Amino acid sequence: MRTKEVRLIVMVWIIVGWSSCMGRFVVEKNNLRVTSPESIRGVYECALGNFGVPQYGGSMSGAVLYPKANQKACKNFDGFDISFRSRVAGLPTFVLVDRGDCYFTLKAWNAQRAGAATILVADNRPEQLITMDAPEDETTDADYLQNITIPSALVSRSLGSAIKTAIAHGEPVHISLDWREALPHPNDRVAYELWTNSNDECGPKCDAQIQFLKRFKGAAQILEKGGYTRFTPHYITWYCPEAFLASRQCKSQCINGGRYCAPDPEQDFSRGYNGKDVIVQNLRQACFFRVTNESGKPWLWWDYVTDFAIRCPMKEEKYNKKCADQVIHSLGVDVKKIDHCIGDIEANTENPVLKEEQHAQVGKGSRGDVTILPTIVINNRQYRGKLQRSAVLKALCSGFRETTEPPICLTEDIETNECLQNNGGCWEDKTTNISACRDTFRGRVCQCPIVQGVKFLGDGYTHCEASGALRCGINNGGCWKQTQMGKTYSACRDDHSKGCKCPPGFKGDGLKDCQDVNECEEKTACQCRDCKCKNTWGSYECSCSGSLLYIREHDICISTDKDARGDVSWGVIWIIFMGLSAAALGAYTIYKYRIRTYMDSEIRAIMAQYMPLDNNPNGQPSSQLEL
Repeated sequence: MRTKEVRLIVMVWIIVGWSSCMGRFVVEKNNLRVTSPESIRGVYECALGNFGVPQYGGSMSGAVLYPKANQKACKNFDGFDISFRSRVAGLPTFVLVDRGDCYFTLKAWNAQRAGAATILVADNRPEQLITMDAPEDETTDADYLQNITIPSALVSRSLGSAIKTAIAHGEPVHISLDWREALPHPNDRVAYELWTNSNDECGPKCDAQIQFLKRFKGAAQILEKGGYTRFTPHYITWYCPEAFLASRQCKSQCINGGRYCAPDPEQDFSRGYNGKDVIVQNLRQACFFRVTNESGKPWLWWDYVTDFAIRCPMKEEKYNKKCADQVIHSLGVDVKKIDHCIGDIEANTENPVLKEEQHAQVGKGSRGDVTILPTIVINNRQYRGKLQRSAVLKALCSGFRETTEPPICLTEDIETNECLQNNGGCWEDKTTNISACRDTFRGRVCQCPIVQGVKFLGDGYTHCEASGALRCGINNGGCWKQTQMGKTYSACRDDHSKGCKCPPGFKGDGLKDCQDVNECEEKTACQCRDCKCKNTWGSYECSCSGSLLYIREHDICISTDKDARGDVSWGVIWIIFMGLSAAALGAYTIYKYRIRTYMDSEIRAIMAQYMPLDNNPNGQPSSQLEL
């Protein structure tokens, strides 16, 4: 009787509180595409179930089956000799069942055990889609709730009837579910909220929540420390209607004059802790986040809530301020700052922290009211699915833009590396193990990489080429290179930003092959009368007969013996003689010019003493002008 009384009062708080806020609950929906038969082909809405594991960021196609027996899936399908396991290389099975007679979660569990990849529940009334949730009844077997891993969705009665009709007429029904855009990704940083509470005596849901906090803490702190996410914890509160303010229930379940309340943890006023205790601890956790967030360490909140759950449980009667302060102190946070943030809980005034929490509960924009605990909101959309580390992390990762996901989103338990098989069909240089395949949360992309500061250019599928000044340092820029007899030649030029060109002495494409040029046969060098030509790899050797010396720059042979006679020697002498003659003639010309200039200046100076010059203003001698 006492339990019913508590539940009645709680329901009054919820109804009165939310109706006064004029809020609304938003059903998180997704698109369902029927690809066949032609008669019902199109895109329809479906409502995501708040259990199982929706494939955020992914997609799934399958064939729909409607069982001939156990059509509400309230019993194990083994008893009806029905299996939904797909054949080898066959499409996954989407099982369609009817709503009614048992929990949505039990339908999903029975379908999963029979081999279904997804369960679609057809509504049994013409209404707006609702959110399928896990049962609140504590007698429900919690084990199977945690073991549901398939995604689930509620479809309208009209769509369910159309699918059943098509199957009855022998037409195969194929459906595609796409969760890749189920969450928006407006920028490179994902914002998410966790609506929770500090109560640890609410049965299976509280146990699951505490386990989630412990297991997700590491991933949450990695994301927050790396600046990938912006996390905010929130706490649901209710207020006590004015008509009940003087009641024993409101006084024991509320603080600040009935403004902020929580249900009794054990739903029994005669034992254990009160809702008032829960509200105070919720406020302490919210203030802990505020203080640590201001100090630049918001991730410490995860350490506090997990340590508090371990060190200060209700069952050991440690759910109090003394134990909480010990946890706060152990994390190096100032307890006085937390107390100042909490304020006076006995005062008949508003608490600024809890007032903000109540305002935040009301939905804004595309996000609906938060009424279910726990609830995760990612990029202003409520997450629907199992409260499990891998499932929530997968949903968070789907909130990032493609190719901007942090490394933790590419771990094996989150997604499959599509670059491992056949390099994803992208370009690859096996010599240096450089690949254009880049694995992302939503699948692989073929994108030419940047390696050691060198950018590769190309389409990423068939070709990538190193570019820039440092490109020759990586696999020689993809150009030809060979060494013989201690000599190395390369077709990569450091003064070229791209492309390959065979070095002097070679010819070819520069990429795969450069062939030695035989300068002797092609008569491009060593062509003087007394020269002897010998081809070498990448070059040539030229020598002269007798005691003659070969000058490579001029391709001539000259004599080193003064008694030797020859056309070449006389040619050199004549060249030297003509050079000296030209130099002498030039010097003589300069000398004559300077002498003539000097004489002209002297003559002008003498004549200026006896006659006026053109540059005097009055035509008088310069000596008179000076008087």
